[in-house]
Amino acid sequence: MLGAAGAGLAAEEEPVPEQNGKGLQLQLFIENDKWRRTDQHYTNGLKAGVGIARESVPFVRAYEGLIYEVLGRPEQLYYGLFLGQNMYTPKNISDSNPQPFDRPWAGWTYVGLVTQRVAKGAETSRAHDVLDTVEFDIGTVGPSSHAEDVQIAWHQMIDSPRPQGWANQIPNEVAFLASYLHKRRYAYSRHETGFDFIPHVGASLGTVMTFARAGGIVRYGFNKTGFGPDTIEPGGAMLQGTRSRYGDDGRKCDLRVFGSVGCEWYVFGGLDMRLVGYNIFLDGTVFRDSPSVDRVPFVYDVLVGLSVRAGAFRASLTRVSRSEEFTTPRGGGGRQGFHSISLGLEF
Repeated sequence: MLGAAGAGLAAEEEPVPEQNGKGLQLQLFIENDKWRRTDQHYTNGLKAGVGIARESVPFVRAYEGLIYEVLGRPEQLYYGLFLGQNMYTPKNISDSNPQPFDRPWAGWTYVGLVTQRVAKGAETSRAHDVLDTVEFDIGTVGPSSHAEDVQIAWHQMIDSPRPQGWANQIPNEVAFLASYLHKRRYAYSRHETGFDFIPHVGASLGTVMTFARAGGIVRYGFNKTGFGPDTIEPGGAMLQGTRSRYGDDGRKCDLRVFGSVGCEWYVFGGLDMRLVGYNIFLDGTVFRDSPSVDRVPFVYDVLVGLSVRAGAFRASLTRVSRSEEFTTPRGGGGRQGFHSISLGLEF
């Protein structure tokens, strides 16, 4: 208690520098394996969030004392609220019988809170910026996630076969997840066009997943801001406020639709490695009997993609190739591929 109070007093005595944030940020993630011509395993993910700059939410000042103590004094803080849903199925979605030698049917619907700390590095040829993300998710797995309803409705809209096996999904259970992700940005050129490298480390703990992770991406492009696009993985950097954070500092493009606006583009490639201690979608639920398979403890994703920004709008496309996540007495689940689309808007 005394430590928290001291941190709170320190926060009052040393106010955080004023931010340039314009306020509201919106972001939407859509992930699906349809473009890889499959409908299996991690088959769909949705995540929508709204982010607010620190000065727009003064009622969280007491909470900031803890953030300063754990992460250090930031240049900027952002807070976000979001809603998401993931769904997982076996390879054969037309079989209504239990499939003990394939991935269990599972859905996960959740709400989350995110806090992000942004710190700017020195203005040198290898300047580095820092992004720390803390994310708390709580929701439900099982029929109460309504993943079955969403998938059936979507398949009806696109005239795809109706999924038949949701009666075999993992049972209802309230689940939670706490995640931390640390990123640094290393720029290797003073010029508007060039390379940068963004390594990351992090961990997640909870009844949904428990894992440690490390990896990074390399980007090449023009007027690059932020820390690269993320997928729906826990702790993803969804609410960066990059336009208001870095500003449109004269590097503009003349676009017929938008006029003369700040813009950027880049291509990227990267790797994310995870040492997994628990995954509810493979190991089954914590407190109830559940379908399960043998989890592979080491999993990695290979990522390639493209990101563009015009003024306040950003769009990114990432292609993810994921290593095998589970095995059964009759063989493994094999590799999987899916695409992740991220759309962002800052006011």
